[in-house]
Amino acid sequence: MNIHGKRVVLRAIEEHDLPLLHKWSNDPNIWYMLDGWHFPVNAVSQRAWFENASKDLNNIRMVIDTPDMGIIGIINLVNIDWKNNHAFTGLILGDKDIRGKGYGVDAFMAIERYAFEELHFARLDGSVIEYNEPAYNFTLKCGWKVEGRQRNWYFRKNRYWDRIVFGITREDYFDLIKQNNYWEKP
Repeated sequence: MNIHGKRVVLRAIEEHDLPLLHKWSNDPNIWYMLDGWHFPVNAVSQRAWFENASKDLNNIRMVIDTPDMGIIGIINLVNIDWKNNHAFTGLILGDKDIRGKGYGVDAFMAIERYAFEELHFARLDGSVIEYNEPAYNFTLKCGWKVEGRQRNWYFRKNRYWDRIVFGITREDYFDLIKQNNYWEKP
């Protein structure tokens, strides 16, 4: 099943996507803005990740595909708690030239719609490194609320940075849709 936004399609990662994902996995400019460990990734490791990810029902990872540009990023629902109906989500836009053009917003709106309208989740969680202002701003635009700050959480470029914790509830999402009519606009 593909998940449709207004401008993007979220779909399962396929084997033919791996060379581009491998390239992004080794781009320090991408990983400097994201959570997690940063290690060089070889093609064998990328394939093993793909094979394990395809069997994991508690971590859904998809590519962000567009009709005109092809794959532009990755989005996920990870650490899914099926009993309490919540997950952590994150996004990577691979090419810096497409950032700031609404693709990330549309991908986030599509994953929210899927999480709240199809999977009946109660909430989604996420986080941003304090210096990642574009992610901070578009997360707010997508209805997320700042729920806290964890000081000195991330170590990047020989110093510590705060982690800004975000969340969006089912009610937040439906209030946003009512206010902005996101799915009604052409």
